[in-house]
Amino acid sequence: MVRLMASKVRLYVEHPLGEGQSVPLNRDQAHYLFGVMRLAVGTVLSLINGTDGEWDAQVAEAGKKGGVLVCIAQTKPLQMPPDLWLMFAPIRKERTAFIVEKAVEMGAGRIMPVQTAYTQSANRIRVDKLQAHAVEAAEQCGGTFVPPVDDLVKLEKVLAEWPADRIIMFCDESMADTRGNPRISQMRRDGHSPGPWAVLIGPEGGFSPQEQSKLYEMSERGQVHHVDLGPRILRADTAAVAALALWQYELGDWY
Repeated sequence: MVRLMASKVRLYVEHPLGEGQSVPLNRDQAHYLFGVMRLAVGTVLSLINGTDGEWDAQVAEAGKKGGVLVCIAQTKPLQMPPDLWLMFAPIRKERTAFIVEKAVEMGAGRIMPVQTAYTQSANRIRVDKLQAHAVEAAEQCGGTFVPPVDDLVKLEKVLAEWPADRIIMFCDESMADTRGNPRISQMRRDGHSPGPWAVLIGPEGGFSPQEQSKLYEMSERGQVHHVDLGPRILRADTAAVAALALWQYELGDWY
């Protein structure tokens, strides 16, 4: 179906999407669409809900406290990311938000904040705020899937309950000064499949000896693949983007 009036506005809604489906708007959504973006009745915009793909929808009713959109046609099917989780230790608020936003853009399927022994920002994490950042990132980058952001859990507990079939790509900064570092490209040569996987990024202070010992123990069982990210020590938010990009290139949907 031909798009009536292509709009740059893209909105996430918690409502089923389908041809002819009416989508009610709450006060905040109505304020954004009609107060901030100045949309009017008849305008076409894009909707996503994380399960039904992307849909063109037309404004049927517009008001200060609410409104109604009507779905016209699907413009993009649901595009699921690879079976990849991102585990990271929270850092400062704005940088943690950056990690979540970039994880969505880079194709993480699940975002898991973990509290490590050296995590310094655990008490400042707001999962609802981080989930909102994930929604905004999907709206802005053209995604149709919004990965869930989990509650903060201690890394010790996560590792104790780790599924046997999921491999952790452990970005081990302690290996940066050694020779013969295992490169990420070795994962494909070792016959690893694209999933299921997880990337683990530590806090600014690195991992404790106990955490490293547990991860090395898991590596002996084939559950952890140690890699370095080159000769330079990266900040946690930079390391998250670099690791996701390298994994996507070697085992994800970039090749």
